[in-house]
Amino acid sequence: MSFLDLTGQTAVVTGAATGIGEAIARRLASAGAAVVIADRDAPAAEATARAIGGDAFAVAVDVTSTESVTAMVDEVLRRRGQIDILVNNAGIGGKAAPIWEQTDEDWQKVIAINLTGVFVCCRAVAPHMRARKYGRIVNIASIAGKEGNPNMTGYSATKAGVIGLTKSLGKELALDGICVNAVTPAVVRTKILEQLTEEQVRYMTERIPMRRTGEPAEIAAIVHFLSSKDCSFVTAQTYDASGGRATY
Repeated sequence: MSFLDLTGQTAVVTGAATGIGEAIARRLASAGAAVVIADRDAPAAEATARAIGGDAFAVAVDVTSTESVTAMVDEVLRRRGQIDILVNNAGIGGKAAPIWEQTDEDWQKVIAINLTGVFVCCRAVAPHMRARKYGRIVNIASIAGKEGNPNMTGYSATKAGVIGLTKSLGKELALDGICVNAVTPAVVRTKILEQLTEEQVRYMTERIPMRRTGEPAEIAAIVHFLSSKDCSFVTAQTYDASGGRATY
């Protein structure tokens, strides 16, 4: 018996062209899933899908747009006939600045991508999963959503929102064979760090008992379990991947 096997399943991973999303897509594909690289950067998504190979394919999507997400879901169902796994990974760090230097546009942009995007994607796939009485939804939040990082009010607030959304949706879908969970990484070595100052990265790293950043593959390993049939009695939970930073 092969545990955590995803053969025959279809997994949609948003923001999967690079970084944590790409690592997740590669991990799920290696377990047998047909992975959909859903990203607003179409050329990068296509390149990642080609690199993964097999049944992987790319679909351009703007997670902030209901119309775009609906079209993405329709395209995946047309090509694969089912969606078994949704990983909401798309996100941005937002402007690195204290709140009094944040504009309305800065605030709205991070909310639209990090929080509304998760809501829109979950809402789009839930009816399909409920009809099939099976599904796995994994939302990528952040330890910042539990502790708050200075000069990252928008990011921290939206990730706290993703945690709350996960807990609520997990309970809503608990009788439908659908498990909904969140992963809350501490700082991970990806391109998103380029949006932050060295001081911010140092602040986050110094609070990790392991004294290092996480690796995308380490986050992908947790997502793999939460995306599998083996995750059958776990829902509405938050899984820390923080090197010991958060223990609650």
